[in-house]
Amino acid sequence: MNPVPMPERLSPRDAWALLRSGNDRFVADAPAHPSQGADRRRELQAAQHPHTVIFGCSDSRVAAEIIFDQGLGDMFVVRTAGHVVDTTVIGSIEYGVDILGASLVVVLGHDSCGAVAAAAHTLSTGEQPEGFVRAVVDRVIPSIASITSGDPAAAMGLLSDQDLLRREHVKHTVGMLHGYSAGLKQAVEEGRCAVVGLEYDLAVGNARLVNVIGDIGEVPGTEAPLSVR
Repeated sequence: MNPVPMPERLSPRDAWALLRSGNDRFVADAPAHPSQGADRRRELQAAQHPHTVIFGCSDSRVAAEIIFDQGLGDMFVVRTAGHVVDTTVIGSIEYGVDILGASLVVVLGHDSCGAVAAAAHTLSTGEQPEGFVRAVVDRVIPSIASITSGDPAAAMGLLSDQDLLRREHVKHTVGMLHGYSAGLKQAVEEGRCAVVGLEYDLAVGNARLVNVIGDIGEVPGTEAPLSVR
């Protein structure tokens, strides 16, 4: 049998456009359910070439293939509670980009995140969760601790703003991935990959752009093509 040729790598802009259109279909309750049939299964038997790496929370309500209306072989998904980063996460993401050829890395946060709420509770009260759940909380705290410095009264108010905390955690995670992984940073510099942070709304179903490293053709709050470094 002849080896399956690697398809042409999508640009980060094209990969982002696929995710946006898929999420639009999901929000409109009109999913296409692409690439989910028997032919696709057989096609992928020899190799996989996902266009996107999703690094998201393990929350059961945030299933990436569903909310972006993608199919088999389209996305390489890495999930941890609270999308907390460790070396195996970074290695998995590097594998998706450098070995499998993905051109987009997405950090996917969401509202009502238990890990973010637990981290805010620990910072507010000093109380720690039991068992190894503490390891998750300890990795979320640095994302939100920096915005709580200064006036204690103001800090307590910020810790009650779950939208702000979620957004800061997503941004911090994007920065960590780009800063810790030399391979990912090089891929972004060469224009063959971009890293984006998204926040998912559980009730509405849409994934909003929070921040971007690389060129996907747009930035949060604008429609103009622009690359963010």
